[in-house]
Amino acid sequence: MLFPTVEFALFFLLTLCVAWLLASWPARHKAFLLLASYVFYGFWNWAYVPLLFGISLFAGLLAQRIQRSASLRARRLWLALGVMGCLATLVYYKYTGFLLQNFLEAWRYMGRQTPEVSFNNPVLPLGISFFVFHAISLLADVYKKRLQQPVKIHDALLYVAFFPQLIAGPILRASNFMPQLAVPRNPRAIFVNRGLMLIVTGLVKKVLISNQLAVALVDPTFAAPSLASGPDMLLATYGYAVQIYCDFSGYTDIAIGCALLLGYKFPANFDRPYIATDPQDFWRRWHISLSSWLRDYLYIPLGGSRRGGLRTLLNLMVTMLLGGLWHGAAWTFVIWGGLHGFYLIVHRLWAALPWLARWRSTTAWRWVSRLLLFHAVCVAWIFFRSPSLDMALTVFQRLGAGGPLTLASTTTVLALAAGLVGQYMPLRWGRALEREFSRWVFPLRGALFACAIFVIEALGPSGVAPFIYFQF
Repeated sequence: MLFPTVEFALFFLLTLCVAWLLASWPARHKAFLLLASYVFYGFWNWAYVPLLFGISLFAGLLAQRIQRSASLRARRLWLALGVMGCLATLVYYKYTGFLLQNFLEAWRYMGRQTPEVSFNNPVLPLGISFFVFHAISLLADVYKKRLQQPVKIHDALLYVAFFPQLIAGPILRASNFMPQLAVPRNPRAIFVNRGLMLIVTGLVKKVLISNQLAVALVDPTFAAPSLASGPDMLLATYGYAVQIYCDFSGYTDIAIGCALLLGYKFPANFDRPYIATDPQDFWRRWHISLSSWLRDYLYIPLGGSRRGGLRTLLNLMVTMLLGGLWHGAAWTFVIWGGLHGFYLIVHRLWAALPWLARWRSTTAWRWVSRLLLFHAVCVAWIFFRSPSLDMALTVFQRLGAGGPLTLASTTTVLALAAGLVGQYMPLRWGRALEREFSRWVFPLRGALFACAIFVIEALGPSGVAPFIYFQF
């Protein structure tokens, strides 16, 4: 079930009304939200609802065992068992074919005869990477005693399966979300204006910018890059950078807005990443919930920056390589992660040169570094977008070719400009608009929201493209 569809609109309106009717009975309220979440997920494929339920139940039961264990050794044992179980599930569904294929290729490379193996890769469950990470977060937060209240199974089930974030995040921390489940919903504390504005903003990003760029520029160019002219290929590369940002941040805006209307707060997941001036700043702004998850649950346990300079650089590269592999079972994603690891290492070495500190603090250098970083990120996006290494190399070859610029239609250029220039809009403008919106009477706000939805639907391209991060 996709967000910008009539089916989801009807589903959410029904869920919103019933959830608030049951708000005075917290147990029924949460049970209904859990049922609604399973319906939402089952709309894609009911066969995988038991998997979602099983991972959630497994994590909840082991989290209880961790909380009840007095000895550190037992707590570590239950944590290791839980994490291995979650990762084994993820590996089976997402990486079995990839690992088997590469093992056989390595075996052939060594001159060994390989057996004929017939293997059908299992269907990748929608959003499995996200709900597995939620399950691991529950186990880790309980182990580190960041979650103080006793874990209840029905709360653990809802935490993992809560439908606004289920398919593509943001990745919620159990220590941030589960305490919200412990208190009744307060209808007077709903951030209605912010929720509605986030939903509209997300739809604008997804429908008017991301979908437009996908249909008119990115998809046709990357479908046959060998036929594209150099200028068209360059424009499509910029277009994909904007498309994936507006696609994913648009989903996140809608998810956060829906959660706010239901009375729950999600963390911000994007903060204008293309205004970043260095790779570290970029990862503080891009997919914040994932980057902070990798930092806290992978980079720091590896040693972080506590074990010397070389070990720090190695930890950065390992973290980003695994972060790339998390996105997909393909070498293109590994290279994407490796490039970002390389960028982080170069930046750390560059920042360690004290004689450049004064130059780096100038306004001119900030703009130069912003431009350089954006193009470095675009280089990595080429691997992320390409389904194979051969296609990625073809894209790079075409970037150096000549030819006419044929895909720069007015609508495409406006969508591209809106996605980039919009990130430089001062945040105070949005807050001022929200304050102004709150002064209007509720019927007028509802009418304006309905008109905005109608205009977005009318101006957007036909059809509903799935969100890019649904595949992860």
